[in-house]
Amino acid sequence: MKEKLAKLIDVKSIVTIVLTVIFAILSCSGVISEMNFMDIFKLIIIFYFGTQVGKKETDGGGKGD
Repeated sequence: MKEKLAKLIDVKSIVTIVLTVIFAILSCSGVISEMNFMDIFKLIIIFYFGTQVGKKETDGGGKGD
């Protein structure tokens, strides 16, 4: 359990979560449009999961093992 929590609390995860919360608040308050929120959110999520998959493959945890 501690290992999973330690992996969750790394810089990329914190940045992803904080940016998601900030853009959700801005979208709900009407500062940015819904379409802008979706575009930015997609980029953040794609970057986050893309780096996670790349990290697993370089660590030897990919599907090809």
